[in-house]
Amino acid sequence: MGKHFVLIHGAWHGGWCWDGVIAELQKAGHTAEAPTMPGHGPDDDRSTVEFGDYVQAIVDVMQRQPEPAVLVGHSSAGFLLMSAAPKVPDKIAQLIFLNAFILPDKTCQFDLVPPEASEGMTAAAMASPDRSVPVIEDFVRGALMATEPVEMQNALLERLVPQPLALFTTKIDAAPFQSVAIPKAVVFSREDASLPPGAFMGMAQSLGEHRFVEIGGSHEALFTNPAVVAKGLLDAIA
Repeated sequence: MGKHFVLIHGAWHGGWCWDGVIAELQKAGHTAEAPTMPGHGPDDDRSTVEFGDYVQAIVDVMQRQPEPAVLVGHSSAGFLLMSAAPKVPDKIAQLIFLNAFILPDKTCQFDLVPPEASEGMTAAAMASPDRSVPVIEDFVRGALMATEPVEMQNALLERLVPQPLALFTTKIDAAPFQSVAIPKAVVFSREDASLPPGAFMGMAQSLGEHRFVEIGGSHEALFTNPAVVAKGLLDAIA
C-alpha cells in the first residue's frame, strides 16, 4: 500500500519546488502534497509573517490527514518540522530531513551561518518595505546550485520569492521535539555546498537513532533532479 508524503519547502521557495518529486512518488504508487508556506506566494503579504505562522500551517495540513503521513522538510523546513511534530505526533508516520537544518534548543538558523551572511541578510530585510530577505542571486548560483547548469539556476531564480525574516531569526524551543517517538531519517545530497562539509550531518547527530540515505546532487536536487530525491525518500522509508 502506498504512503502519503507531505513535503515542506525551505526559505525563498514554494510548494512548486516539489512538483517533480511528487510526480516521481506518484509513479512509484504513492501520493504527495506540497503546501506553500505563508508569505511564499508571489503576491502574498510578507510583512506580517511570523515563525508561528509556518508551524501552524504545517500543523493544519497534518491535522487534515486521515492516516499518519510521511512528513519531509527541506533546508530551513528542518526546524519547522522540529517545531510542528510535537503538536501532531499521531499524524506523522515518519520524519525525513532533506539537507535540512536541525537546530539545538534556543537557537535560530542565523546562529549557524557566518556572521557576515546573517548581518547582510538582516540589513537587506530591514531595508525592504516588508522586512523580507531578497533573493540573493550569487548565493543561489554559488552555494545552493554550484554544480548545476546555468539554465537550471535561471529556472529556479525565476520562481523564488523574498523570505520573511522571522524564519531565520526566531529561536526554537527544541525540548518538546526530543521526546517525540517518531521514526526519523536524513536524506543528504552530497554535492551540497551551502554549508561547510559535514555541517548537515553534524546537525543530524542530535536526532539520535535515524536512517541515513546519501544521494547525488546539490542543495536544490529536489528541483533539478527530482527522480534522485524521490528515490532517496523511498529508501528512507524502506
